[in-house]
Amino acid sequence: MSDRHALSYKARRRWSLAILLVGMPVYIVAAVTLVNWIDRPSMLVELIVYVALGILWVVPFKFVFRGVGQADPEADDEQG
Repeated sequence: MSDRHALSYKARRRWSLAILLVGMPVYIVAAVTLVNWIDRPSMLVELIVYVALGILWVVPFKFVFRGVGQADPEADDEQG
């Protein structure tokens, strides 16, 4: 991990939870509002916009979510 994004495992877990519980609903409302502002030329264009926005939201937070679903690498292996 680079020094620029040196968050501990616990900090990354907390931030990922906050992003998913608070940031994601806000982003969904913003995305739906954005799509409602544009005239719907076709369902395909609307689908492409939703898919693009669904992928783009994670780009700035990729380093936060990386490895969060795995076991804590900083924890002592005292089990077993």
